[in-house]
Amino acid sequence: MDNCNLLITGGTGFFGRALLRHWLLEQAGEEAQAPPGLVVTVVSRDPQNFLVRYPEFAGLTWLRFHTGDIEDPNSLPRTGDFTHIIHAAADSTLGPRLAPLERFWQIVAGTRNLLDLGVKVGAKRFLLVSSGGVYGPQPPEVTALDEAWAVSPDPRHPANAYSLGKRAAEHLCALYQDAYGIEVVIARCFAFVGRDLPLDAHFAIGNFIRDALSRKAIVVAGDGSPLRTYLDQEDLAHWLLTLLHQGRAGEVYNVGSDELVSIRELAHRVRDLLAPSKPVRILGQADAGQGRSRYIPDIRKAQRELGLRVTIPLAEAIRRTGAAAHLASSQAVG
Repeated sequence: MDNCNLLITGGTGFFGRALLRHWLLEQAGEEAQAPPGLVVTVVSRDPQNFLVRYPEFAGLTWLRFHTGDIEDPNSLPRTGDFTHIIHAAADSTLGPRLAPLERFWQIVAGTRNLLDLGVKVGAKRFLLVSSGGVYGPQPPEVTALDEAWAVSPDPRHPANAYSLGKRAAEHLCALYQDAYGIEVVIARCFAFVGRDLPLDAHFAIGNFIRDALSRKAIVVAGDGSPLRTYLDQEDLAHWLLTLLHQGRAGEVYNVGSDELVSIRELAHRVRDLLAPSKPVRILGQADAGQGRSRYIPDIRKAQRELGLRVTIPLAEAIRRTGAAAHLASSQAVG
């Protein structure tokens, strides 16, 4: 890796922890030496609380924390010769608790503040962690959504604030690249699984793993028909860093898996792998928060241009996530 002074927002969330664990894994057995040429600064509203919960990230010579909020530009680092920025901050987990207007402005204003910072410090590269949510509904006849799919979510519905906020953030990136020359790459991220995925939020695969480990049955709230793919967080981290360093400036890349599974099949697969004796209960409520009936990325662009691959099959990703959750639960009890 060339010298990289990297600023990360969202560094204490799912995406950020995936990246931090990636570097920890790279340095396993190296006595916590800094990855060559890398300095990472994580912006967080509460770094101390994060380090209490995740002490494995404390005391690393290459990792720094800065107390700040993406919505307050005065709280962001005022000094620092950052060469690269990964902007991954957006409350995708807790965001549904925000009012739609709050959620939209958090995404748009936060992105503008980070782009302004990037221009101010002369950053060379800026990776926006966007979402497959920027695409409109996927028709049944469309096998997978590619980066050229231009249909937008309906702007008349407040429920689309997250998706449209991400879409506006992408446009801001294009405007800043045009005006200031900062090289921007956009990662449109789909669905993921891994040890850092919350098991008690609105993520179906996380809920199923929680149910397999601690409930009497694995419960599917809807009819189980929606189709999804899931990329393991280790692959996610590798993909994001590849996009940061090698993605073409001004381009968008889908980030996800091509291993298709229905929610019903997913529940049974989690059961078979983690809790073979437990029942799966399909409640059959077709309107119970299913959202998109299809949410499938076409990842051929990332494969073709950057040589990216899915290296961890879904079954192995489920096993790893279940094992990590079981270990964390045992340690909490102990």
